[in-house]
Amino acid sequence: MQISDQEILQLIQKPLSRELGYRQLIEKYQKRVYQVIRRMVLIHEDADDLTQSTFIKAYQHIGKFQGNSSLFTWLYRIATNETLTFLEKKKKRYFFSLDDHQEKMESYLDHSGSMDGDEIQIRLQKAILTLPEKQRLVFHLKYQDDLTYDAISEITGTSVGALKASYHHAVKKIEEILTKE
Repeated sequence: MQISDQEILQLIQKPLSRELGYRQLIEKYQKRVYQVIRRMVLIHEDADDLTQSTFIKAYQHIGKFQGNSSLFTWLYRIATNETLTFLEKKKKRYFFSLDDHQEKMESYLDHSGSMDGDEIQIRLQKAILTLPEKQRLVFHLKYQDDLTYDAISEITGTSVGALKASYHHAVKKIEEILTKE
């Protein structure tokens, strides 16, 4: 039986059960948070670090959680912000141009044994890499995670109309790339 968000929050609020509450939070959402991050950064070690960072931030700021959304939506938002910040810092730190970063990630897709999938899946992943980071994020949230625009809006803090436009442009770009090949 899976523990509810409300039960997790109740455990966290009590000093004697706080640690158990955090363990339950991590057990319930760690895999899903990791998957979200991994699709954005591709590299397992980076995704692992960012997942840990997400839960540390959640631990530090659980008192600010107002319950206006689900715990997962809140964690998703933290994970998204951590990932986008990480990608920005990585580009700046290594003076990557957008093209260099994309080439590095494509090379990783070509040579990594940890990315499963056939040729079509790899082509799709490469096409997704050509999208700007925020557009890529919207595509992942809508297409791969099958979230509603309302849920994505809560996570990203972007209007539903802007999200629909972003998703539409992302799909068109991906279709163009895949039909050229």
